[in-house]
Amino acid sequence: MTERSVVHSTFVIKRSYAAAPAKVYFALSDPAAKKRWFADPDNPMPSRHEMDFRVGGKEVNAGGPKDGSIYTFNATYQDIVPNERIVYSYEMLFGDTRISVSLATIELRPEGNGTRLVLTEQGAFLDGHDDPATREHGTGALLDALGASLAAVA
Repeated sequence: MTERSVVHSTFVIKRSYAAAPAKVYFALSDPAAKKRWFADPDNPMPSRHEMDFRVGGKEVNAGGPKDGSIYTFNATYQDIVPNERIVYSYEMLFGDTRISVSLATIELRPEGNGTRLVLTEQGAFLDGHDDPATREHGTGALLDALGASLAAVA
């Protein structure tokens, strides 16, 4: 019998970008713009990326090594306030195994001529397949990639 467990955790990550909130929001909400930075740095070509950015809309991003299992991000947008807030729930799968379920909020706040992004994630990490520290590190790396993408188009 499989040992079942769940670890609950909340983390907050903050980043400052030298781009106006509208530009950061665009990079988060436009499918082509998001595809440029929302990827695994070790394998930046997702096998599947779909995005319907609206309340109730879905996003799927799946990828992984050619000879290995695929990670899949399945999200549903719960609340959107243009240029200010995005709330979404999502599950992460490794192959066919659900490894976590989370609720995430991204807040965009003007900061000088740029933007202060605050991401808060509340997660349930399932059966030891994933853990909060790994997720926080990976999310931070994605937000750094967002910053690099914003700087490249500035």
